Amino acid sequence: MRKALIGIVLALAGTAQADEVVIAALGDSLTQGYGLPAQEGFVPQLQAWLDAQGADVKLINAGVSGDTTAGGLARVDWTLTPDVDAMIVALGGNDLLRGLDPAQARSNIEGILQAADRSDVEVLLVGMQAPGNFGTDYKAQFDAIYPELSRSYGSLYLDSFFAGLREENTELDPVALRPFFQNDGIHPNADGVARIVKGIGPHVLRLIELAEK
Repeated sequence: MRKALIGIVLALAGTAQADEVVIAALGDSLTQGYGLPAQEGFVPQLQAWLDAQGADVKLINAGVSGDTTAGGLARVDWTLTPDVDAMIVALGGNDLLRGLDPAQARSNIEGILQAADRSDVEVLLVGMQAPGNFGTDYKAQFDAIYPELSRSYGSLYLDSFFAGLREENTELDPVALRPFFQNDGIHPNADGVARIVKGIGPHVLRLIELAEK
């Protein structure tokens, strides 16, 4: 009888654990939490926000500082372990900083989405917009990557990692938003991350819903 009861308890525990949705956040330094104490980075703050919403979810920080879309593609297969149910993809900033070919970035992002499809993993694709200094053609090509691939692969889509900061400044003016960034003007500080999390959080809740189906 004792062994039977232990077996039932273990079985129930296994079921409860299986209900937890595991999400990998595949990204660069913005995802990784560059320049911040561990608990103030994007993934820990998003985890805390989701916990406060009552979501049964575990986030995996798959952000690598300096990573390009090519780097994300190179490691997506070993990021998508069997326990991963969904993935946030937030890559492209370093491609822009280096002025890399938009066609190659598109191919890399598409490869990541194809890997997710093979693993039957739901995706939230976070977009990126190019600055105007590379020319109008470059900007048009780069900006189109994310919404077009999101439609093609049926992923969830958020147009910008910094969407949550629009509550502070609709046009995302760099001067007005300076208080939410570190001294480099690129990476958000803890307060900036908190606002970013509020913007992306509802989309991640939707991602969890899809992963649970």
